[in-house]
Amino acid sequence: MAMAFATFNLSPSLRFVSNNKGFFDSQLSNSFLSSHLFLGTSFSVPTLSFSTIHQTSCRPHINASTCSSTSFRCFAQKSPVDGLGSNGASERLVVLVIGGGGREHALCYALQRSPSCDAVFCAPGNAGISSSGNATCIPELDISDSSAVISFCRKWGVGLVVVGPEAPLVSGLANELVKVGIPTFGPSAEAAALEGSKNFMKSICDKYGIPTAKYQTFSDASAAKQYIKEQGAPIVIKADGLAAGKGVIVAMTLEEAYEAVDSMLVEGIFGSAGCRVIVEEFLEGEEASFFALVDGENAIPLESAQDHKRVGDGDTGPNTGGMGAYSPAPVLTEELQSLVMESIILPTVKGMSAEGCKFVGVLYAGLMIEKKSGLPKLIEYNVRFGDPECQVSYRLLVDLYA
Repeated sequence: MAMAFATFNLSPSLRFVSNNKGFFDSQLSNSFLSSHLFLGTSFSVPTLSFSTIHQTSCRPHINASTCSSTSFRCFAQKSPVDGLGSNGASERLVVLVIGGGGREHALCYALQRSPSCDAVFCAPGNAGISSSGNATCIPELDISDSSAVISFCRKWGVGLVVVGPEAPLVSGLANELVKVGIPTFGPSAEAAALEGSKNFMKSICDKYGIPTAKYQTFSDASAAKQYIKEQGAPIVIKADGLAAGKGVIVAMTLEEAYEAVDSMLVEGIFGSAGCRVIVEEFLEGEEASFFALVDGENAIPLESAQDHKRVGDGDTGPNTGGMGAYSPAPVLTEELQSLVMESIILPTVKGMSAEGCKFVGVLYAGLMIEKKSGLPKLIEYNVRFGDPECQVSYRLLVDLYA
């Protein structure tokens, strides 16, 4: 089964498919920005829909106040369907959202507003989602059990699964769902290693020339400390695996760095996720988040955002998973967004394809815009919508599913 995500073609142009079977092309002379891009359905398969698209100076933009009339064809990890059906656009499908945080609440809120969506389930969901009526929460559904998720989808006729958090993706939930023919928005376990292993992500950067901080990977605490002593502080210590957004420690002194290494490699505070650590160059500058939709070979940018991770006032203390966000990120100018696409996102997409694990879904790049050079470097990859970035990214969407 083909793992296609969209029918767009970024080189040399974007091709959009309208509901009346008309076409238009838009040359990408600049970065294609689409802050109002969203998931939808048309012709019985998941699509991406826009409000009416206008063209100005070879650069499409969206009028969010106009009813959706144009569809950007997209396939969420399902074999593409050729042709444009005449009745498919009116079909109402059932959606299952996987997760239980603020990100999933935003997804459910947007999905349930769509006239194209018949029902929204969320597993496990949360009290806010349940009380708001945005979705029917299924707290008893074990999302770590792919067989249980598949059974639920078959019982309730789920036509699309949207996976919110990273853990189910890294563990292979999308693989299992796609294997039995259930359309799923999210990458395979192999591609999700971009987030599941920072060492894997760094190796992709090394191999395909993607700008990132200098680093070394260690599983021995003594060797890691010796390297830290040679490099000096400040320096960054990262757990290799998933640590709920808390596995990164910016050590301002050598003592803090040594403690971070011991906590991960000796004390095991992150379990198997901290069996290896990445000791990384400290980059000074401004952080930003950048999102792109990827079909395995091509990518289009969504919107940028900035979140607030440090637990203390004045941007101090350890990182959280994110306490708040705003979008767009002022530091990411149009010129820088184009550079991010050209030097970071597209080389990653092509590299993953060359490695035999095509990435399909949302690619979320954590960036540092360096103070000295003003250029972006990749800090980390996530393989899903951010939380809390997702909530602010949906601020102007008219219909998530139309």
